[in-house]
Amino acid sequence: MGSDGQQELAVLLKRVAEGDRGAFAELYRRTSAKLFASIRRILGNQAAAEDAVQDAYLKIWNRATDFDGTLGSPVAWMTTIARHAAIDAARRGAERVSSSSSEIDPELMESMADPVTAGAGAASSPFLMACLERLDADRQRMVLMAYCQGWSREELAGQFDRPVATVKTILRRSLLALKECLSGRE
Repeated sequence: MGSDGQQELAVLLKRVAEGDRGAFAELYRRTSAKLFASIRRILGNQAAAEDAVQDAYLKIWNRATDFDGTLGSPVAWMTTIARHAAIDAARRGAERVSSSSSEIDPELMESMADPVTAGAGAASSPFLMACLERLDADRQRMVLMAYCQGWSREELAGQFDRPVATVKTILRRSLLALKECLSGRE
């Protein structure tokens, strides 16, 4: 965004500081895609990013009087607020994960009673269970927590104290092993 665009945003922020809702709507229209992209990169989750964007714009509305154009550009100021909102959201997610049980629901295995399609044919639940049992305990838990309980890679990384990239690799390799097992190649 050029200096003219930055000056226009600074004017909009000044009007927002005065309580101008129309200016806020225009500010949102001009900047929301950029802030959403920044937040999405941090959180990696569409729904969490949408919530964090809402939090960021609420803070921008409430703190517009704090903007000082001599210290930086409006976009940089707003991106900093958005980044902090994303980090706060990530921390709240980590707190939710750490407070939840790390044990897999014993009834979870029963909830997987539907047939699973693998490769060219359908595999029955007992066959899936036999394939899952071939994975080591942590990999079993990761797969079940990710694909049956809906845990994100970031949540699993926190739970298992591993980097997100490692969790991604473990999940991918585990799914490949399950696919091979289910297709009868193993």
